[in-house]
Amino acid sequence: MTEKLTVGFLPLADACLPILAHEHGFAEEEGLALNFQRDVSWATVLDRLLYGHTDAAHLVAPLAIAATLGRGRPAQPLAVPFVLGLNGNAITMSAALAGRIARSGKFEDPRELGAGLASEVAARKRAGSKLRFGVVHRYSSHNYMLRYWLAGCGVRPDEDVEIMTVSPPFVADAYASGEIDGACVGEPWNSLAVERGVARIVLATAQIWRRGVEKVLAVRSPVLEARRPAFEALIRAMRKAGKHFVDPENWDGNARILARPEYVGGDPALIRRAISDRLVLRQGGEPVHFPDFMFQHSEAANFPWVSQALWLYSQMIRWDRTPFATGEAAAAAAVFRPDVYRSAMQDTDDPLPGASSKVEGSVAQLTSVGTQQGVITLSPNTFFDGDSFDPEKLEEYLARLP
Repeated sequence: MTEKLTVGFLPLADACLPILAHEHGFAEEEGLALNFQRDVSWATVLDRLLYGHTDAAHLVAPLAIAATLGRGRPAQPLAVPFVLGLNGNAITMSAALAGRIARSGKFEDPRELGAGLASEVAARKRAGSKLRFGVVHRYSSHNYMLRYWLAGCGVRPDEDVEIMTVSPPFVADAYASGEIDGACVGEPWNSLAVERGVARIVLATAQIWRRGVEKVLAVRSPVLEARRPAFEALIRAMRKAGKHFVDPENWDGNARILARPEYVGGDPALIRRAISDRLVLRQGGEPVHFPDFMFQHSEAANFPWVSQALWLYSQMIRWDRTPFATGEAAAAAAVFRPDVYRSAMQDTDDPLPGASSKVEGSVAQLTSVGTQQGVITLSPNTFFDGDSFDPEKLEEYLARLP
């Protein structure tokens, strides 16, 4: 019997895994029929999920935690049994601002660019104005990565600069109207802003945290428990789709699929840039290769590490300026469900980590880790400032943050 699941998503390249699981027949192989609900804002994606219009959603990871904790709305428990990918976002700046502080023509050094930005911010404040940055949602990794970088470079978010919400498809328009000076968004919307000549790509978020958690598959917890076999089947289908997605032989075909109007929409050439980790940083420029700009499959990329959830929670209480609470931290950690992922993938040839949490930012070179099955070698997962995050020492971590 075929199980039907409706998946909500935003038109972004990193919505690829459920879409390609459907398009290439991997979902059908697992006994699933997938339908899709395209939206233009994360708030609407979340609403449809919480009100039962969709069964699962492509969602910014912190929003799943915020919804569970009741940040901004009545609490409803969500579960994350699968990470759709790591990184995949970029920081852009208006052509004018980038022209003043971005000089290399490549992906900038985060510290050097941050120093230049700090000088620009100070000059603007002396003139009685502030730079304005766009992020896709208050509870998004985009917001937290941008803030982490700014604060680490001596720029105080909300005090020295303004941060506002802009839906991903409208980022280029926000630049064109002069509404924002910078933004953090996923592909292909950075590349569209570049093509229109209104912005330049200056950093990849992978330069801020090289293996930062990005989008996730979010499910209402009661629905996950009631239909767990179906969601475990979806996990297996998306793992197959991820293996297909990262194969260079399939880049052109997958870019064409994702570019269709019912999915991401737009020019397949722009989507292929993200898929191939080769972005054009300024209008008329040559592609610049940034390895692992998007990271969708290897090194247990889809495994929902509890430590990733807790890092997001640390930034949530940091920027919401709320006190640490042990019970709330436990609830945030419980949103990520490695147990469901393990159950779905056991007895397959897929590697599974032996642990469910790790010290984020602690891997500086290729490192083999203990596994439940298979072999996993992790590559560097460092933060740009050299810090690391031990989920067992969350309060100590918060105390030393700028």
